[in-house]
Amino acid sequence: MSNGALQVARTGLDAQNMKMRVIANNLANVNTTGFKRDRANFETLAYQQQITPGAKADAQNDYAVGLSLGTGVKVSGTARIDTQGSLQITGNALDIAIEGAGYFQVELPDGRNAYTRSGNFSLTPEGTMVTSEGLPVVPQITIPPDATGLTIGSDGTISATLAGQTEATELGQLELATFANSAGLQNIGNNLVVETGASGNPIVGAGGLEGRGSLRQGSLEQSNVNIVEELVTMIETQRAYEVNSKMISATDEMLQFVNQQL
Repeated sequence: MSNGALQVARTGLDAQNMKMRVIANNLANVNTTGFKRDRANFETLAYQQQITPGAKADAQNDYAVGLSLGTGVKVSGTARIDTQGSLQITGNALDIAIEGAGYFQVELPDGRNAYTRSGNFSLTPEGTMVTSEGLPVVPQITIPPDATGLTIGSDGTISATLAGQTEATELGQLELATFANSAGLQNIGNNLVVETGASGNPIVGAGGLEGRGSLRQGSLEQSNVNIVEELVTMIETQRAYEVNSKMISATDEMLQFVNQQL
């Protein structure tokens, strides 16, 4: 029994250590544009059934309850919390925030599409819209160097006044991607996620339609990390870690007592 308690407490230490790592990553990205915080999910390990409920206690009676001994806990996965972050007005024409569901599409060097909530875009010398990492936005949009009065509508339509013209010309349209299960997207770093079999295929279209969010030019979506909430969770995790550590110490003392007395 004591050795079993040591094993259970060890799994508790491992699980709480993983949870603390998730919290640390959330706090580290509190100022990351478009960052969505993660939550560690726990589940029990297999139970050892000593007595099965309903089993025969004797010839005439059955056990009303069983005897099950748990073997510990593990982190089953991390869930991304896709709540809306607050919008910060920047005034930069190429800063775009998504208010609602959806992701910007960008092209990776290997030709695959990746997705991001970070809308702090820039222009290449050729006028192509790219991320801060230089990844081109999909569909690719080129803004002439002589364009003035750049505007981006809530549906993603990009317009500007070209040299020698008095009326705005439509240059292209930003499209947003949504997923049936956005929690199934895989983080790859650099504010990017990619689709997986769990997320389903992207559903692409203009902003403001079919459940996709609207675009806000001159704004950026802030991280949805709540510092106070994360600190409270961190304290809870620390206390749980300490309790599991004390369980190991207590079990060790019990084993020492048995060894000395028998």
